[in-house]
This record gives sequence, C-alpha cells and structure tokens, in this order.
Amino acid sequence: MKKIISFTALFFCITIVGAQPLLKQKKEQIKALKVAFITEELQLTPEEASKFWPLYNAYEDKQKDYKKDKIKGYLNRMDESSISNLSEKEATAMLTQMEAAEEEAFQARKKFIASLKGVIPAVKIIKLKQAEEGFNRKLLKQYKEKLRN
Repeated sequence: MKKIISFTALFFCITIVGAQPLLKQKKEQIKALKVAFITEELQLTPEEASKFWPLYNAYEDKQKDYKKDKIKGYLNRMDESSISNLSEKEATAMLTQMEAAEEEAFQARKKFIASLKGVIPAVKIIKLKQAEEGFNRKLLKQYKEKLRN
C-alpha cells in the first residue's frame, strides 16, 4: 500500500513538474498572439511599436503584480466562514483596503495612458482598450470551444 501511495505521489510530482514548462510555453504563445493582435488592430507603425511595446509590457507586468498581490490576497482571506465572522469594523477596514487597491490600479492605468499620449495618437489609445477586450473575447471563445470538443 505504501508503495502505491509513493508511486502515485511520484507520478503527480513528475506530472506537475512536466506541466510547468508547457504552461509557460502556452503563456508565451498567448502573449505572442496578443502582441500580433494588438499591433494589427492598432495598425502600429514600426516606430510606434518600438516605443509602445516597452510601455505596454511594463504596464502589464505591474497589473500582474497587482492582481497577484492585492486581489488574490483579498480572495484568500474571503472564504465563506471568515466573511461571516467579520466584525463591522473589520469589514469596513477591508473594504477601505479594497477600494484603495482599486484606486491604485485606476491611477496606474491613467499614468499608462498619459505615457502613451506622446507615443501613439489618441485614436489608437482608444482602439487599444477595444483591442484588449476583443482579444480577451476571442481567447475565451476559443477556450470554450476547446472545452466543448
């Protein structure tokens, strides 16, 4: 019995370790598709692209860190029993922290947009939001179709 448990644990460890490079590869593929999609949708010139992508990538990295640190931190603390046991004072404090985090994300987006104003025309900045949403919809649609098959 111990051998079966050990073998099963080893199998899962190997599977997880083997899946990590595959997951990283998938993320890189999605990022490449996103770059191509946004570049095409915005019709970036080579000069615009060379200035735009470093700004965009830095902003995206900040957003990932924000989501990982702030949002997941709140979600991890918000299971059903812990929410039910919060005092009004604790809930108010948590709500204030959440609002501050959202404000921080909003200010980061405003700063990002301001930095783009000297790089690409305002019309392309507006198209960027549309392109991001379009890419996300397309990605979600493909994922749903893959689940159906």
